[in-house]
Order: sequence, then structure tokens, then C-alpha cells
Amino acid sequence: MVSSYVDLLEREYGDELDDEAEEYMAFAVNGAKRMKRMINSLLEYSRVHTEAEEFDEVDAEAVFESARQDLELLIADHDAEVTAEDLPTVSADGDQLGQVFQNLVKNAIEHASEDGIPKIDVTVADRTDTHEFAVSDNGPGIPADEQDDVFEIFRQGADAEAGNTGIGLAITRRIVQRHGGDIWVQSEPGDGATFKFTIPKGLNAAQSKGVGDD
Repeated sequence: MVSSYVDLLEREYGDELDDEAEEYMAFAVNGAKRMKRMINSLLEYSRVHTEAEEFDEVDAEAVFESARQDLELLIADHDAEVTAEDLPTVSADGDQLGQVFQNLVKNAIEHASEDGIPKIDVTVADRTDTHEFAVSDNGPGIPADEQDDVFEIFRQGADAEAGNTGIGLAITRRIVQRHGGDIWVQSEPGDGATFKFTIPKGLNAAQSKGVGDD
């Protein structure tokens, strides 16, 4: 509504505004657009639980491939190389698992070094009680004192002007926690980053409604 009325003011009275007033109008429009993105992000964050599906046996490899296809334009724009080893069948909400893969790969591409080709590799380790997935990149890395902050909602440093509210990794953590797993990052500045997350084995539909609820 704010954006609509500011646009209306500009159309009706634009010829009567000086340069300073035009600048104020632009600030108002941009501010309203950023607010809309933040509200949409909060809705997406809440839907991790409110619009979730029950857990089922899903082919993680097929889920990853679907997520990769959704990012084809972004991958092509950055000439990125995205590879994955054989991934197992897991008990999960397939749509949400795909969102985890998509968010982590997208994050790796968008934060890649400006020089060189972004390379992202997805692997998995079979632990006693969990499947431990890893999404590794060759980017600039993340300083140790910032590694916990990257999962915070609307984290500091998000590029609002570019349409990035910084909520993607927060949603990713919320999804992993809903599945009863953990997520963390291992990184050394200048040596890339590896985001790891676990999916417990043997999750079932009854657990899907209670695991990770806030």
C-alpha cells in the first residue's frame, strides 16, 4: 500500500517535485520494497512448520538433482560447477530437504570469490544414527567469529539492496532442526567453506509433527 501511494504521488505530482523530493520518494519506495521482502521471508520462515509435510522415504540424490535444476540459471550465470556423489535414501520431508540443498548451493555460489570458477561439491557420510551431508565450496571462507552468526535470522551483513534478507541459512537451520538434525559450518578464511548437516535415520510421520518445534 505504501509503495502504491508513493507511486501515485509520483505520477500525479511528479512534475511539481524538485530533485530532493524525488530522492525522498525513491527512498520511500525502496524502503517499502525491502519491508515487503522481509515480511515474505518471515512468512517463509514460519511455514517450515505450518506448511510442512510428513516424513517419508525420499531419494536424496533425486531431491538434490531437482534442486540443482531449479538453480540452473544462477549456475550458468556464474559458470559454477556443482557436483554430487551418490546420495542415499533418507527419511525426510522431500520438499524441505530440497530447499536445504538449494539454499546451501545458492549461498555458496552467491558468496564465491570474484576470481575463479565457483566449485560446489555435495557429499555424505554414513554415521551410526545419522546421514551427515556436506556442501563444500572453494569460496573466500568464513572467519571463525562469524560462523555461528550466518544462521541467525536477518543476519548482519545481508545485502538488502540486492534483495537478500539473509534469511536463507536461518530457514535451512530451522528445517534441519525440524528433522532432529544439526547444522554447522567448517571454514578457514581463504580456503572455502563446508556446510554440514545431519538427518537422523529412521524418522517417521509421527515424529515429523514434533521434531524441532519451537
